Amino acid sequence: MPQKRHTVDQLVAKLRKADIELGKGKKVPEICKLLEMQLQIY
Repeated sequence: MPQKRHTVDQLVAKLRKADIELGKGKKVPEICKLLEMQLQIY
């Protein structure tokens, strides 16, 4: 399955939205699900 590539503008928008949600007290796994991103822990 090929990886989905995002444009710089899309990434910036997702990061801004994630920052807002963190400010509201949401946890990282919840935000990843909201933004339809995978949480990868190394």
